[in-house]
Amino acid sequence: MSQTRADFVIVGSKPLARLVAGLLASVHGKSVIFAGESQSAYRLPRGVDLSVAPITRPETWDMLKPLVAETLKLISRIGGRSARSRVDPILFAENEPGKIALSHIRQMALAFGHAAEPIGEQALGPGRDGIILRDAVLLHRASLETALDHWLKQHLVRRLGPAETLSIREDGSAELISGDERVEIGQSVLADDMALLEHVSAAQWPSLLRRQLTTTIFTEPTRTIAAPVMLQLDSGLTLVQQPNRGITAMGPGNMDAFAVRLGVLLGGRREFRQAGQSSYQIVVTSDAAPAVGRLGGVGADILAGFGPTGAFFAPAIARWLAGVASLSENGWFAARLVDRNSASAWVADVGAGI
Repeated sequence: MSQTRADFVIVGSKPLARLVAGLLASVHGKSVIFAGESQSAYRLPRGVDLSVAPITRPETWDMLKPLVAETLKLISRIGGRSARSRVDPILFAENEPGKIALSHIRQMALAFGHAAEPIGEQALGPGRDGIILRDAVLLHRASLETALDHWLKQHLVRRLGPAETLSIREDGSAELISGDERVEIGQSVLADDMALLEHVSAAQWPSLLRRQLTTTIFTEPTRTIAAPVMLQLDSGLTLVQQPNRGITAMGPGNMDAFAVRLGVLLGGRREFRQAGQSSYQIVVTSDAAPAVGRLGGVGADILAGFGPTGAFFAPAIARWLAGVASLSENGWFAARLVDRNSASAWVADVGAGI
């Protein structure tokens, strides 16, 4: 049996995983294996990739601002105009804690140069407050995924094949078996929910992370919503307007309960029919902040809890994994290690499910 070596295996299917794999290879000169499906065009969405989020901490706004510019430059080169579009998303809330968080988020956004305008009941419905975050960027996963796969191939990122077997060890290293070939891999990176659910055993599962049942419902064409993308802080529910006037809704809960909540949110004047539905598990953090780093300090690297902005953190994550992150980036990641004590954590970043 022949034996070769690789520096990293990146496991995951979202744009974040592909971007990290490609950046480690193209910018940092690492030998990389990518283990992830191409599926955005064949299943209902399980999230959005947006350059803004309900971010509550100033250091995250500060870090994200240059990363958005860096990531958009890269994505424009890889996927062209079809990979992204400009949108003005709305964040909104109904309960008092959510409304207080909205006010705080608006002040954070304004402080870091992002236009954020209040919007009220006339557009959102009785008892709801919201803000519009102007000139954000939405990535189009279906078209971007194809372009990213081509980019990975250009930079000699090896793709895990259907007949190949990947085994991740408890120390974070891994082994790939392909026929008579054995590839020894220095470090594994679990870059999305499915990767974590598949490769982290119950014995290794960090106390910070929890599994959450989530549902996606796709509606037939109906009345348009107030913005192309809407995020409800109270529940973590996300609405995305489709070009045909259908709506993709994603949020926590089983299918029946989520459908009822969606009906209440859309209102009686906007009757909708479901054109598709799916339930699945995602991974969230108990303190609503991203989680990174090795399991137990020695295992696979974890990337979890980044919310809709995850893809835009890819350049910083790649630098961090390659050992060349800036002082500010190292500080940001050090405060968000997966083995932190969530009971006393002060780093909560994303105000969803308030």
